[in-house]
Amino acid sequence: MASGQVEKNVRDARHRLWQLMPAFPDLEALNGWLEERCKLLWAETAHGTLPGSIADVWEVEKPTLMPLPTMFDGFVEERKRVPPTCLITFDRNRYSVPASFANRPVSLHIYPERLVVVAEGHVICTHERIIERSHRQPGRVIYDWRHYLAVIQRKPGALRNGAPFVEMPEPFRKLQGKILRKPGGDREMVDILSLVLHHDEQAVLCAVDLALEAGVPTKTHVLNLLHRLVDGIPTDRPDVTPPPALSLSKEPEANVARYDVLRTTGGTRHAS
Repeated sequence: MASGQVEKNVRDARHRLWQLMPAFPDLEALNGWLEERCKLLWAETAHGTLPGSIADVWEVEKPTLMPLPTMFDGFVEERKRVPPTCLITFDRNRYSVPASFANRPVSLHIYPERLVVVAEGHVICTHERIIERSHRQPGRVIYDWRHYLAVIQRKPGALRNGAPFVEMPEPFRKLQGKILRKPGGDREMVDILSLVLHHDEQAVLCAVDLALEAGVPTKTHVLNLLHRLVDGIPTDRPDVTPPPALSLSKEPEANVARYDVLRTTGGTRHAS
């Protein structure tokens, strides 16, 4: 087939494929629509040399095809050195990296939809890749507040005005607003946030929600609720109303003068 004819066929197919394209919120939605659109056109297009449509011939050939090998992990790699701010730059945007890797080299694996940061043979974090259509807009800073937990463990005061912690989930932010009003609240809030390093984050958030609902926004209560959730113990407050058989015949009195009587009364049976 002449090159001009090939170009014409490709151009015609492209026109049929894209002429009804709607707007899409992201690349994933576009790719999903494109796949379904291709399958629809295959069913409508005659094969040409074999009877039936392209889709019909594909179904006949499918059982005889070799299985696909492992998908090729295609990415572009760049070497980066993490600055003290724990932010690495790519395409005018800055992305956070765990603070434990500050001033250390890392490898940035660039995919079409995500950025993967690798160090010492392990993935240390992943970010959704931000692609701006206009180069006139200023770059963005993408934080992950978990990356800075090591910093606030050394400097709890950084929690109050730290930009990364603006992105915390709403229950943590509500708890922070209550705890930081108390003396020592910085350290207490840091200890609660650090629980996500050792427990499932959703479980910690659930414990914080329960503590806020109970009106007891303290580290001790959050820990108690979290341990109950992890151990499968009900977190509802039990009914502590005593049965009638255990009611006191004489209610205790707040009378400290009785201790003076015990102290001044002789005899070995009394306190001295």
